Amino acid sequence: MITAEQATVILDGITLLPPTDLDVARGTVCVLRGRNGSGKTTLLSLVAGRRRPTDGTVHVAQDHPDDRSRRFRTRVAALLDPPPTARDLTIREQLALIALTWGVAEADAAADREIARWGIEELAARFPHELSSGQRRLFHLAATWIRPAELVILDEPEQRLDDERRHRLIANIDERRRAGTTFLIASHDDDVERAADRVVRIAA
Repeated sequence: MITAEQATVILDGITLLPPTDLDVARGTVCVLRGRNGSGKTTLLSLVAGRRRPTDGTVHVAQDHPDDRSRRFRTRVAALLDPPPTARDLTIREQLALIALTWGVAEADAAADREIARWGIEELAARFPHELSSGQRRLFHLAATWIRPAELVILDEPEQRLDDERRHRLIANIDERRRAGTTFLIASHDDDVERAADRVVRIAA
């Protein structure tokens, strides 16, 4: 599903990602580990098509990643930064809008499923700016999950989650992996690592 050969990113003479090889099979969970600044997020951005390598190659399902391509975006859902939100829409309305945008049938029902999946029923009628940092993280995960995608890319998804919510995250990853979705995750969490089929350690 994902292949990278000597993928390198250099910006203004600074190496953001050293030459890196990666091979992730379809329907598996790959976790990237490494200290802060080692290049994990940069590699995620390459696979998500938001940045191009300075040298080397990256392919997703044999295509060059390109976030500007709707065809590519329909195959890949990435949570690298907080997704854009509409201040005057509730959490449930936001999720339904995302589902509708990506052609999910019965968008309202899909929003309710994601709300239940992440255990945020009490937040459904609230607005994004009313949420705590941990609640926003759950909403952002729900907004990513509701999209149909063959590949899901997550940058430290466990951040700001308590133990219960982190275990829910891992269970949801496993459920979707069993349905055939591929995951590429940067994480510092040992529990997330134990849920992986493969762990790749990046050293700057």
